[in-house]
Amino acid sequence: MKRKHIGRNFDDFLKEEGILSEVQATAAKRVIAYQIAQEMKKRNLTKSGLAIKMKTSRASLDRLLDPANRSVTLGTLERAANALGKKLSVQLT
Repeated sequence: MKRKHIGRNFDDFLKEEGILSEVQATAAKRVIAYQIAQEMKKRNLTKSGLAIKMKTSRASLDRLLDPANRSVTLGTLERAANALGKKLSVQLT
């Protein structure tokens, strides 16, 4: 028996639950934290080393790398990108 899609779109479900934007923001933060961690690994750069390059505290960097912490500013992301030799790109879709 061939089954067709049953039910609704997952985004619709999250929207109905009132948590779509929260879930999307958390997912975006997880991706950013992962990308920064991968760049650090590629460059053999420790958290302390990156914090120094960013001219910030280790605690601030820990917040940046914490996928659950969404309270990160664009300025912090820009400093992290620059410290890793990358550019930050933000777009609305």
